[in-house]
Amino acid sequence: MDALNATDDISQVVILLEANPYFWGGRSNGAHSTGPANFTFDRFLEHVLLFINSLHLLNQANRIVVIATGATSCAYLYDSNAAELSENARTARVSKKLSVVEKITQKLEDFMSKEAVYDLNQGTEDNRYSLLSGSLSMALCYIQRILRGPSPHPLPRILCLQGTPDAPPQYIAVMNAIFSAQRSLVPIDACIVGNHHSAFLQQATHITGGIYMKPPAPEGLFEYLSMVFATDLYSRKFLQLPRASGVDFRASCFCHKKSIDMGFVCSVCLSIFCKGQRTCTTCNAIFAPSKQPNPAAAAAQKRKVS
Repeated sequence: MDALNATDDISQVVILLEANPYFWGGRSNGAHSTGPANFTFDRFLEHVLLFINSLHLLNQANRIVVIATGATSCAYLYDSNAAELSENARTARVSKKLSVVEKITQKLEDFMSKEAVYDLNQGTEDNRYSLLSGSLSMALCYIQRILRGPSPHPLPRILCLQGTPDAPPQYIAVMNAIFSAQRSLVPIDACIVGNHHSAFLQQATHITGGIYMKPPAPEGLFEYLSMVFATDLYSRKFLQLPRASGVDFRASCFCHKKSIDMGFVCSVCLSIFCKGQRTCTTCNAIFAPSKQPNPAAAAAQKRKVS
């Protein structure tokens, strides 16, 4: 059996966990709510932990990494590779089964407490957005270390558990991460646990060949995760998995960070602006003044031709 077939059913799953206190706090108290109030963070975490354990049960060689995505920072919560390297193989397997939940919950409590303190003291309305670009970058950096390591290596993929809406200021960074994942042949899966669809992740799954899904019943999140997102990349070739329908391909302008249908594109660096600019704010290219059309002359020319 060659190296490729030896690892075609072994997965390196990097899970980006929605850990924005502003988002989950709003769900519980009704303020800025973006999802069903009865689906709390505790229940969400319970489903995710069950999913992580199921990935280990499917194949003991599967490697799992969990990254928390907050409003102002991101952090590693769990790395199964580190657990295997720290102890011998037999002890590591026992330790992984017994303490994976404790390791994640302990680090997650510390992470969210720091996020909540920042939100209370210095937080703004922008905290309703999570730092998706940061967690995607961390995931891709980790995967690159795996890909550049000794072969054979497991097939990597990224699973985004996103609840907060898209952050327009992060558009450029997110798109750069998406194209980096596409170039590295790393699929990005997206499971939306909030009320609103994510245009960023719709584009990410479409470009990288991942799975996009917004479960209609968050209370059954574990069932959706285990039946859809637990499948390895090799098995997906034989399954009819859900895909994003009606992908929103609108870009965000570089000046106001808002989604636009039509805009102006810099011919040098391809920056997008919602209004005409004399100078590109990205590369400082100077644009030649465009000739404004004359409606009266155009109408006269049209009558002359007809």
